[in-house]
Amino acid sequence: MTRTVYVNGEYLAEDQATVSIFDRGFLMGDAVYEVCAVLEGRLVDTPGHFARLRRSMTALSMPETLDNDELLHVHQELVRRNALREGLVYLQLSRGVADRDFAYPGSETPPTLVLFTQAKAVIDSPLAHRGAHVITQPDLRWGRRDIKTVQLLYPSMAKMAARAAGADDAWLVENGLVTEGSSSNAFIVTRDGRLVTRELSSDILHGITRAAVLRLARDVGLVIEERAFTPEEACMAQEAFMTSATSMVTAVVSIDGQALGNGRPGAVAARLRTLYIEESLRQAE
Repeated sequence: MTRTVYVNGEYLAEDQATVSIFDRGFLMGDAVYEVCAVLEGRLVDTPGHFARLRRSMTALSMPETLDNDELLHVHQELVRRNALREGLVYLQLSRGVADRDFAYPGSETPPTLVLFTQAKAVIDSPLAHRGAHVITQPDLRWGRRDIKTVQLLYPSMAKMAARAAGADDAWLVENGLVTEGSSSNAFIVTRDGRLVTRELSSDILHGITRAAVLRLARDVGLVIEERAFTPEEACMAQEAFMTSATSMVTAVVSIDGQALGNGRPGAVAARLRTLYIEESLRQAE
């Protein structure tokens, strides 16, 4: 079945949707994006995703586009038109169409806004059931990882390196410390039960799921340390997991071939995943 997608105010069949070859997202990577999970035909964490979108736009001096109510309507309409029960809605906003130039075009240039849906098993994920195997890779990305841009070539290279090594994903390492996963935030649970994840800065993406999981962890009394950790500390941890909009909370069961704990998803990750899914289903819109 052909999906319906959204391009600059129009709902179109996917094979009829086009974007100019002069679009700055295509030519310069001058674009930002967000991904919202869909559960039971409803959207998860939209206020957080829309707030982060505005933050990325502000950081890059991108002009305003639809307001949050309008964005929510477009998301919901795409979910409805595509009869999507579970998966994601992808949004990409570029600075628009202009002749190629390193300098930004003027504010009169209209941005390019596209959205599409993608069906995906989010709750009943095979990876979540068995746990992810990760390898470490050097973090060679640019220094503003807190801006959610479409510059995803190096994360793609890291993920492919993981696949070549027979693993599921990569955790990126800079100056001897884990920053985050190729497309997720990274957590460990120490042997004395403390939950550790890197503090917010320009070094990592300010994950919407990360924030929700930390709040849930506090609610159930977990001790939280927001600090960097080394791959060696991660390998010695009781548990590890990663968070993102569509992986939610996914346990990590090995790092660089070394099993964590008993090599199966741990109790803390499982509990936080359950709590996050329950809350998401309650609050989805």
